Amino acid sequence: MAQMPNIIYLNSHDTGRYIQPYGYDIDTPHLQALAEQGVLFRNCHCAAPTCSPSRASLMTGQYPHNNGMFGLAHRGHQLNDYSATLSAMLAGQGYQTAAWGMAANHCSNVGGTEGAELMGYTTFIDGPLDDAVAFVTTQHDAPFFLSCSWGLTHRGGKSGPEGFGAEPDHKRYDPRYTIPPEILPDTPAGREDWAWFCSAASELDRQMGAIITAVDQAGLSDTTLMIATTDHGVPFPGMKCSLTKHGTGVFLVMRGPGGFLGGQAIDHMVSHLDLWPTICELVGVDCPDRLDGTALGPALGDESRPIHDELIAEVTYHAAYEPKRMLRTDRYVYCRRFGSRRQPVLPNCDRSLSKDQWLQAGWADQREADEELFDTMFDPQERHNLAGNPRYEHILAEYRERLDNWMQRSSDPMLAGSVPLPEGGFTTVADERDPPGPRRIHQGAPNHQRIR
Repeated sequence: MAQMPNIIYLNSHDTGRYIQPYGYDIDTPHLQALAEQGVLFRNCHCAAPTCSPSRASLMTGQYPHNNGMFGLAHRGHQLNDYSATLSAMLAGQGYQTAAWGMAANHCSNVGGTEGAELMGYTTFIDGPLDDAVAFVTTQHDAPFFLSCSWGLTHRGGKSGPEGFGAEPDHKRYDPRYTIPPEILPDTPAGREDWAWFCSAASELDRQMGAIITAVDQAGLSDTTLMIATTDHGVPFPGMKCSLTKHGTGVFLVMRGPGGFLGGQAIDHMVSHLDLWPTICELVGVDCPDRLDGTALGPALGDESRPIHDELIAEVTYHAAYEPKRMLRTDRYVYCRRFGSRRQPVLPNCDRSLSKDQWLQAGWADQREADEELFDTMFDPQERHNLAGNPRYEHILAEYRERLDNWMQRSSDPMLAGSVPLPEGGFTTVADERDPPGPRRIHQGAPNHQRIR
């Protein structure tokens, strides 16, 4: 039997596709080099554009409503089975499984060694990035799986008024000459906000680069599968927690055994859910029947062979309840909202300069559509809703039926009505107008106060 490869999973919070290999003017040279040596998936999507559900789906190979992670772990949501994780599976195959950074991958409400062990890691690296680098370069008696997690592009870090985890590099990202994504207004506040994000993304690349460089210098490149990705879209209005590409679109770069070489750029739709079956195929173990994804190997070197006819993404809870589902094909995107609320769920968008200007312009009083249909050929920004347009009635009817069929096949509990909070869970009041003071909280059982 061939030697099982090492696997390194580099993951970030809230980066979307805003890195250099996707054509953006953001310096990420290490990820650029990784793409040039490996495979860039240009059309990868997460299963849920919110932190814990996305990460839980990647680590279980299942949609959130199948693995139990309907919302944020630190607000009470949990996996149904913590033994059914990628790290636990690999540990069972003889891997040394190690975690650095957000050790439990934001999938449990406990941290440190306890959280890492819960997720199936045999080692928790509780120290600076240099300790993770040292783990890579240490002689190992067995193949290893290393998960490294960064929060640099997530709002809420200790550095700067906008909460990103890196100081702004206004020499490189001068707000006067920086432009935010096209769905956001090009204003001084928006440019300042985006310049902060760009600085954080560049620092993320520098730190990811330390691990990539360690692999190369240790001579492990040929025997190590590198996976670099993020959980969902960037923390700006209309992006993170949105079911359009601005929320579900993620970067995915892979390099190593299994054909992930040669600077390939794959345009086929792929999902985070595909990573588990891809790793099973590479390691040589049978995929559990419960997995919702498909191995990526057939996509390599064959642009005529799509992996998926459709992709699904879902939101149930983030900071507040916002139930909605999405079905995406190569041409169309269909989104449906559940429940009665149609105003924007403001707590599900992070506080920022960009959010402030939307609120000042009346965002809180806008109405969200029951259904949305976007034609990505003529509307690549996915902003012009065609639901209600007579010319697209047959398309809308088809996509309604396709989503209904998927919800039934996957036993989506949303078909039966509202999804309740778990015992001890808590959520922010959905109609909160985002005041500057303490958040108003609806809390469940008294044990809700756990680590963030």
